[in-house]
Amino acid sequence: MKETEEHYNASDIQVLEGLEAVRKRPGMYIGTTDVKGLHHLVWEIVDNSIDEALAGYCDNIEIIINKDNSITVKDNGRGIPVDIHKKTGISTVETVYTVLHAGGKFGGGGYKVSGGLHGVGASVVNALSSWVTVTVYKNGKIHETKFEKGGKTVQKLTIIGNCEQERTGTTVTFKPDIDIFDTDIYDYETLKVRTRELAFLNKGLRLTLRDDRDDEDTTGETFHYEGGISEYIKYLNKNKTPIHDEIIHLEGENDGIIFEVAMQYNSGYTDNIYSFVNNINTHDGGTHEEGVRRALTRIINNYAKKNNILKEKDSSLTGDDVKEGLTMIVSCKHPNPQFEGQTKGRLGNSEVRKIADNVFAEGFERFLMENPDAAKIIVEKTMTAARARAAAKKARELTRRKGGLELTNQWGKLADCSSKNPEESEIFIVEGDSAGGQAKQSRNAKTQAILPLRGKILNVEKARLDRILGNEEIRSMITAFGTGIGEEFNIEKLRYHKIIIMTDADVDGSHIRTLLLTLFYRFFKPIIEKGHVYVSQPPLYKVTHGKTFKFVLTDEELEEYLSTLPESTRSKCIINRNKGLGEMDKEELCYTTMNIEHRTLRKITIDDAIEADKIFEILMGEEVEPRRNFIEEYAPYAKNLDI
Repeated sequence: MKETEEHYNASDIQVLEGLEAVRKRPGMYIGTTDVKGLHHLVWEIVDNSIDEALAGYCDNIEIIINKDNSITVKDNGRGIPVDIHKKTGISTVETVYTVLHAGGKFGGGGYKVSGGLHGVGASVVNALSSWVTVTVYKNGKIHETKFEKGGKTVQKLTIIGNCEQERTGTTVTFKPDIDIFDTDIYDYETLKVRTRELAFLNKGLRLTLRDDRDDEDTTGETFHYEGGISEYIKYLNKNKTPIHDEIIHLEGENDGIIFEVAMQYNSGYTDNIYSFVNNINTHDGGTHEEGVRRALTRIINNYAKKNNILKEKDSSLTGDDVKEGLTMIVSCKHPNPQFEGQTKGRLGNSEVRKIADNVFAEGFERFLMENPDAAKIIVEKTMTAARARAAAKKARELTRRKGGLELTNQWGKLADCSSKNPEESEIFIVEGDSAGGQAKQSRNAKTQAILPLRGKILNVEKARLDRILGNEEIRSMITAFGTGIGEEFNIEKLRYHKIIIMTDADVDGSHIRTLLLTLFYRFFKPIIEKGHVYVSQPPLYKVTHGKTFKFVLTDEELEEYLSTLPESTRSKCIINRNKGLGEMDKEELCYTTMNIEHRTLRKITIDDAIEADKIFEILMGEEVEPRRNFIEEYAPYAKNLDI
């Protein structure tokens, strides 16, 4: 036996007690310690208040960003129990905040439906905060307990005063621990998006968000929707053109599972279907969404055939046909949800599929029969989509590789890399002739492929797939990526794990980037979700003084760099502004934009797909007024544009 093995004994096994494990491995509990994880703490506490609302005991929740960047969450629920917990021997409030997996979510009759699936929210927030104060209003008394770094109790539950007998609820204030998180600065807009979403998903619940860091924000914003997810559809379709007036709202209950759907078709070509279970966004779908999609396809086909709109000689409509231009929210409240994966992204309960199918089919069939004009419009749209699908099938054949990558459009040609390993391969989507030529000369031919584009591609927000596949530049990208598109898309066939958009730092370059990102978001969304899409950040300036030079990305970085130089040198600096990639020689382009040791890339992410969709629709859709309003609102933030 080796000496190292002889010394491996019980003393080498570390046992983490209490909340130590959370601080040691925070990513296991909140996913990440970056800004996303920071905001996740808020929802862990808010979820507890939402659970009170789902149980019927709370109708008002306040979220406050305090001046010191701590967070306060108030609710008017029943208040966490204050009596001594039999198992722990301490107050139930302290138990909830210091013991993992302690809560009313484990079959003890506390909550029938809960969004906080694992019951670790309160204690995890406590473990990852510098301090936490919990105040409970109950039985005419105000109870308070306090914790400090790592969840250590510094004030046991104490009665600190009296309140009205009828007043109940819980107030929690916590300050995230900067030793754990990359930042402790909360973003108001990020909190606002989720707060509004929770209000839509819980009709009648009033949520208020206030930022006390802003002296002018004294009242905050209140979100309250008696129409629930029907009002969510109205909000999502605000910048679209509905093709029927009424928002279809269907709901039902079976075996304690509450199921709800709201939907409306619009004149666009993309679908926006979002599903939730106990307020959790199931972005990968699941059985609740599958049941609805199955019923949607069946009911529309049956209606079209029964009313002789779809003839016997016609092919049946597919799932893609019937969801074109559809905005839909699927919401399921389940007493015992089974999620697949750590991110809770997909519902796995098999019984939900049939319940969802039955509830949706019955309600949607009744709507079509009672609203023949709307039904005819909906069916005709789906049949137009079917005809476009057939045309797209023919056009798609042009994008399939026939041995090797002999890929050209009439203007440019892919310069592929020699590596066949996607993990090390990257493709640069380059704007312009001169920049494409320079990039080909500057690249590492083993791992870097170059695909030049001729100007601006088609705006896919305003086109169906058959027309999109008629665009040479888009066909070139589809073929180069290797994934296929539409119903044939397969992320496993992606040939490059870095797709890098490289355009000029001017308005035209920004427009081309937006068009490309719209294409990727609408038809290649998984490549963004998996982190494969990047935007190169070419330097805005080259600063030369003597034999020394430095490239800087922004005006702010330029000022910061110049301030570090002696004043005598500063006056002799030569500052060149790079307005186009083609203006750089191949050595400069390689050094600043392509060399992995020196370049700067910005990864494109979809933090909130619903809001991302809304922005794409505003910027790239048919409606002019919302785009004008958006530009007027955000124009003050766009500085030093090159026009």
